Amino acid sequence: MMKKTNRILISCIAAAALASCAAGGSRGAGGEVTGVGGTSWAEPTPYGMVLVDRGSMKVGVAKDDSLWNLKANARGISVEGFWMDETEITNSKYKQFVFWVRDSIIRERLADPAYGGNEDFKIEEDREGNPVTPHLNWNKPIPWRNPNEDEQRAIESVYRTNPITGARELDGSQLNYRYEVYNHTEAARRRNRLDPRTREYNTDRPTPTDNPVISKDTAYIDENGEIHRMPITRALTGPYDFLNTYIVNVYPDTTAWVNDFENAYNEPYVRMYFSHGGYSDYPVVGVSWEQANAFANWRTDYLRRSLGREGVYVEPYRLPTEAEWEYAARAGIDENMYPWEGDLTMSDDRGCFYANFKPQEGNYVKDGHVITSRVGTYAPNDFGLYDMAGNVSEWTSTAFTESVGKLTSDLNPEYRYDAAVTDPYKMKRKIIRGGSWKDVAHNVRSDLRMWEYQNEQRSYIGFRCVRTQIGFAKGQKQNNKR
Repeated sequence: MMKKTNRILISCIAAAALASCAAGGSRGAGGEVTGVGGTSWAEPTPYGMVLVDRGSMKVGVAKDDSLWNLKANARGISVEGFWMDETEITNSKYKQFVFWVRDSIIRERLADPAYGGNEDFKIEEDREGNPVTPHLNWNKPIPWRNPNEDEQRAIESVYRTNPITGARELDGSQLNYRYEVYNHTEAARRRNRLDPRTREYNTDRPTPTDNPVISKDTAYIDENGEIHRMPITRALTGPYDFLNTYIVNVYPDTTAWVNDFENAYNEPYVRMYFSHGGYSDYPVVGVSWEQANAFANWRTDYLRRSLGREGVYVEPYRLPTEAEWEYAARAGIDENMYPWEGDLTMSDDRGCFYANFKPQEGNYVKDGHVITSRVGTYAPNDFGLYDMAGNVSEWTSTAFTESVGKLTSDLNPEYRYDAAVTDPYKMKRKIIRGGSWKDVAHNVRSDLRMWEYQNEQRSYIGFRCVRTQIGFAKGQKQNNKR
């Protein structure tokens, strides 16, 4: 009877220890290791995005093409799951960014003593009266109707009068967006650690004595309103050395319609494509790689503001890597040259086009459009993504070099190069994908790589965003019992 009681007692003690550990308690002096739990939250579907599950495929040209002088260069890669915009970013969505920048400038000026100094537009103290980092009060509405004299001057300061037509229009030259990006990749590199003892693990080598040299981007606006961007190169001093500052003018270049085409009457597109409501659902163009990155940063910040403290857990919006873009466009299928099955750009039976491109020399309208088309006009691919071929070419985050395919890993491949102002221009090339409304069928293939300079603004290049999924594999547990 005594032995049975002891066994029951020992059993109860063990169960209690396990329960305590499982609950995250640490009051016990010892016991079995059961692990520590963590909190997680279900990520809702981001608005206007579709989930591209993790997967693997062979990217690049699968076979030689003597007609176009293409050599087979396909290689296997794997990518983590991510959310992707189901359509290209439209004029309407990009205009929301432009107007947000406009409104932030107006609020800044409404709080400026030179325009009346209304302290309600800027928060410098918390509810208890403690100083906080000054920031704009977005809960205070701009007095668009019935403003007083100072408020009227602040509002009107971001507009200009067209000297030819006399029309009142937004002054795009003032719409500058300042943001900061922490370079996690460089900060994580072993060579950039502050503690020299953790930079070199090989004990046969001496501990490094010199601080690593880093380069970061910074920017400022001078008294004349000019943006100056410059790299700072110095010995590492702390984590802030990986925080890069950018100032980008966000207004699209509407004159791209004229500058991209010599001796063509495209003035109506210059006047109307971005401003007229009829083009709201068309893809935004005339946006550089730098402006697309600024939009993604603003979009992240805009979402996080609405989520409060939980916003810190949201992965940032960003441009897709080249590998992510191709995997998504080809729906993860090695045999697909296009976002659809087969190597034709229209259906055999009814002659319907699968995408918006230039079907014949000089004939832009055979597919039903002269320039861009409304996003989502054509059928989506198997992942539910629209216009992954044609309409507009799309920026990726990946830097271009002739040997980029040999430089990248086969796991989430990405080649990143943040070109400094002083770098040669050829180092400022970024990869674009998908082809556009002005391209022939061959150039809208999903397995082809093209590039453009990061500061160029073209009438045929747009973009869409992605966001890494917060998700985990649902593999089966292995049964270790024999």
